[in-house]
Amino acid sequence: MTGWEGFTQGEVRRWRGAGFGPEEAAAWREAGVTVPADARLWSTAAATPATVATWQRAGMTPQDAVRWHELGVAPHDAARRHLAGERPRRVPWLARLAAPEPVTPAPEVVDTLRRLLRAEVPADVARAYADAGWDGAEAEEWARRRVDQGDARVFRALGFTAAEAARTGLPAVEVMASWWGAVPLEEVAAWCAAGLTPEEAAGQRASGVTAEQAAVLRALST
Repeated sequence: MTGWEGFTQGEVRRWRGAGFGPEEAAAWREAGVTVPADARLWSTAAATPATVATWQRAGMTPQDAVRWHELGVAPHDAARRHLAGERPRRVPWLARLAAPEPVTPAPEVVDTLRRLLRAEVPADVARAYADAGWDGAEAEEWARRRVDQGDARVFRALGFTAAEAARTGLPAVEVMASWWGAVPLEEVAAWCAAGLTPEEAAGQRASGVTAEQAAVLRALST
């Protein structure tokens, strides 16, 4: 399997079956497209691994891109319209000419977007993290658990892990409001992740239980 290093045998069969060689397959996978059938559809829409980020950033599926392409709408215009809630439709020629020029996202935005897409994070979630300036490595665990990126910043500042934040099932502002005044802010993550309510944590703390002891319970709950 020369040239297919990094692919399993099953992946090689699927990429070959879709008509891709090892270099093309590697390029598509690096661009965040991990399903050969999707790569084939992107190719049908005239996308390449280098240009597919225009559609991906807009949260478009390859099927959406194919339909817009068949209707003659340029990728950047299709992406703009998709973000505005439009479905694929014919666009008058003059309206196409009046479409704003495409804005190329910064390389770090594209890098984060592609990393999250490779991790099978939905495109709309990946775009929110990428556009907000998250580093891909830092964002991955939060994005995979579908934590809103704004909430993720607050939870992380409070000391929560991505898994603990997701388990709360609540927006960060609600967690902060419910714990406000119960324990010191820097202890909220330990007490909450240990499985205690704010009232229980306040009672335990008043009886002499420390945040360090709560951290032991927290570790046992993971």
